[in-house]
Amino acid sequence: MRKIEALLPGVGRADQAGLRALAPEELVRYVCGQRHAWWRRRDCVQALDGRVPERRVPELVARIRDPQEVTEVRIALLDLLGDRPELLPWLRDEERQEDGAYGLREAVLKARGRLGDLTAARELATLAFSPWQHHEAVGEAGLTGLVERVGAAAVLAELGDGRPEDRYFAILTRYRADQDVTDALADPDRSVAFRSHRLQSDPERLRAFAAAAPTVEAALWAAYTLHELTDDLIELRRLYSELGSPRVEVQGLDEELRRAVLHEYAPWCQVATDPRWRVEALCSPPPEPVDQEGQLARAVAALDAAGLSPRPPVHCGEDNQQGDGTYHVIRYGEEQSEERVLVSTLGPFATGEDDDCAARPPLEAAGLRWIDGETGSVMVTGLHVYYFGARGPLALDTLLFYWQD
Repeated sequence: MRKIEALLPGVGRADQAGLRALAPEELVRYVCGQRHAWWRRRDCVQALDGRVPERRVPELVARIRDPQEVTEVRIALLDLLGDRPELLPWLRDEERQEDGAYGLREAVLKARGRLGDLTAARELATLAFSPWQHHEAVGEAGLTGLVERVGAAAVLAELGDGRPEDRYFAILTRYRADQDVTDALADPDRSVAFRSHRLQSDPERLRAFAAAAPTVEAALWAAYTLHELTDDLIELRRLYSELGSPRVEVQGLDEELRRAVLHEYAPWCQVATDPRWRVEALCSPPPEPVDQEGQLARAVAALDAAGLSPRPPVHCGEDNQQGDGTYHVIRYGEEQSEERVLVSTLGPFATGEDDDCAARPPLEAAGLRWIDGETGSVMVTGLHVYYFGARGPLALDTLLFYWQD
């Protein structure tokens, strides 16, 4: 045991070559010894890849089935033994045995795919379509195993084409068979179209598709993808102009606010974002850089001149003791009745908890634009932004004064 632990001095520091030099029986004994640190046991499982002693398989399978076992060890063992046919009845019953272990459901689905369980196809396709990369990878591995067992035709027949994730699996199947998938840019689901744009590699096909695309969105996806391949901004702007420079019009979002939000969030927006936002961001000039220090200094001076006793500005990450975002906090007033205002890093924008607060008039006099409740509540539709696990449109005040831990 000491020899094993010498090869595992800390989390993420495993000497895998040294572990693989040990006898498999020794590793199995360590894995089944629940008094040992789970991360050491997990690394020992990985060192057993391809050399599990057959007579010890039942002991390891028992570790998978035990709901009291550490989840990370169970998942590692499923990766190791997930192609064992004797596991399939338990794997199929797992939903009824659900013990809430994080990540186990996904690992079970992957194992069912590796065993050729066609009834897992729909859930695996959904998993492979997940915006979470670790879920996507597990789903892809499960589908790959399923195709190897039963063939792509059987999986396609099981899935059909009614759901976006089913259509994307069909697109990937065509792509992996070296077929042209340019037409996938016209899929009505933006997540499918976005994923499909990453499969394109032929500029001439994209130009031809853009010229005859069935919808404006499909043409925009082709133009956007063409720019990614060629980095030709002149051609992108020409295509965008020929399409009429389409935008997602948002009532209540004027040009100053639009440009601030567009150029901050379009570069890292989520997969279901309307392509109009993506292309507009590339074809329109960004706002002038914000002099954050000067803007904050003016805000503090204005509050001070108004007798509001402002404290020094604090970045939102520091104010929340973690994370990052797009605003600074200025607290002011008496300590017992302290209030605060937020000053955006995206432009001359400020807001507070009360539109009638004492800070508003001096800040507006100092050149800051107050974002009141009505303006802040405007939903910026079609622009999907990650926010505390969700991926969708956000209100303007959340975008201008954004914080994420």
